[in-house]
Amino acid sequence: MKESVVVIPTYNEIENIVAIVRKVFSLPHPFHVLIVDDGSPDGTAEAVMHLQAEYPDRLFLEQRKGKLGLGTAYIHGFKYALKAGYQYIFEMDADFSHNPDDLIALHDACAVDGFDMAIGSRYSSGVNVVNWPMSRVLLSYFASRYVRLVTGMPIHDATAGFKCYSRKVLETINLDRIRFIGYAFQIEMKFLTYKFGFKIKEVPIIFTDRAKGQSKMSKGIIKEAFLGVIQMKLDSYFRHFTR
Repeated sequence: MKESVVVIPTYNEIENIVAIVRKVFSLPHPFHVLIVDDGSPDGTAEAVMHLQAEYPDRLFLEQRKGKLGLGTAYIHGFKYALKAGYQYIFEMDADFSHNPDDLIALHDACAVDGFDMAIGSRYSSGVNVVNWPMSRVLLSYFASRYVRLVTGMPIHDATAGFKCYSRKVLETINLDRIRFIGYAFQIEMKFLTYKFGFKIKEVPIIFTDRAKGQSKMSKGIIKEAFLGVIQMKLDSYFRHFTR
């Protein structure tokens, strides 16, 4: 069985993609990388194709037609990874807001310490965010507090998008039933992992806002997350979480 794959969704990440892939492959653990590109018009996918000649057995590309949403990109990548037989599946942004060096700690939390999900957490040891305006920090921090209050999850960083899953988590969660496509997707995946009784560990990281490219955050994404948490909690009363 293959060991570790990092799923990285992309849309217009030409400024970051080559550097992030090379950085992951420079790590002491032999990670594989799967890029899920949503038809980037800036040549992101083409840059990945060029890199594949250099890393033919470690770098993979899935191309989708159009910008279909962060959540669906990850689900596409998760299904690919499960079919390919990977034991640990990671999710990470392409823009270096997640430090690739932290992949090692996330891997070890699952592969060595026996946790089922490891979260790269900005808030488990204070507030570890660099280069965000204070308004964005407060929005993110209190969003996580709000999620904890509504869902009861003992997780400090509920919206984090830097994670490692053991394959049994993704096999247990019905990926076809995931409803959210924006940042609420990140909350939903943690909530389901928690409800199914899997062991979760928060690994402290320092989050650094992107230096290149544009953020994909929007008011619609924020609204989906705020309202979606309530709906998600209500739905959980009518669902059986057994594995």
